[in-house]
Amino acid sequence: MRKASIKIGIKPSHPGAFIRAEILDELNLSVSGAAEVLGVRRATLSDLVNEKAALSPEMALRIEKAFGVSMDTFLKMQAWFDTYTMREQADTINVYPYVAATSSER
Repeated sequence: MRKASIKIGIKPSHPGAFIRAEILDELNLSVSGAAEVLGVRRATLSDLVNEKAALSPEMALRIEKAFGVSMDTFLKMQAWFDTYTMREQADTINVYPYVAATSSER
């Protein structure tokens, strides 16, 4: 029942790196300036664009409202990044497939 996972060699970008390169850099906005536009603390945005924090749905919506980039795009990027990162750690998580007891063992 358990299928072997297929390993794809492409590591997805953290959405924070994309936000830094494609929004802040393109608009010549500092982290402080962008944080002010978004209505968040500078440290909060800094952690995101420096890949120290995950993108929250609220932050994705703020970015969509301020810069016109779909929050769905950013949330998909975060999900892909999280999935890739977790698959990289799969060998460290020791969980075994559940096997149902037969009726005579109950």
